[in-house]
Amino acid sequence: MSEPRVAAPVIDPDNKPKGPASYFPSIEKTYGRPMQEWLDLVVERLDGGAKHMEAVAWLKEEHGLGHGHANAIVGYVKNALA
Repeated sequence: MSEPRVAAPVIDPDNKPKGPASYFPSIEKTYGRPMQEWLDLVVERLDGGAKHMEAVAWLKEEHGLGHGHANAIVGYVKNALA
C-alpha cells in the first residue's frame, strides 16, 4: 500500500492540537472511522475538482458530518496539499 498524500497526524493526548486537527479525536469518536479514511476521501474529492465548500457539503450530505467537522477535514487537507 502506498503512503497517503495527506497523512493523519498522531495526536498526543497530553498536548492538544491546534487548528483543524483539534477536531480529529471528536470526529473519530463521533463517526467511527479513522481520520486517515476521511483525509483520503477528501483528497480524492479535491483531486476530482471539488472546491472547498463543495467538499464540505459532500461530507455533510453523503456522510452525515456536521459543518464544523467537515470544514476542519477539508481545511486540513487543503493546507497539507498547498
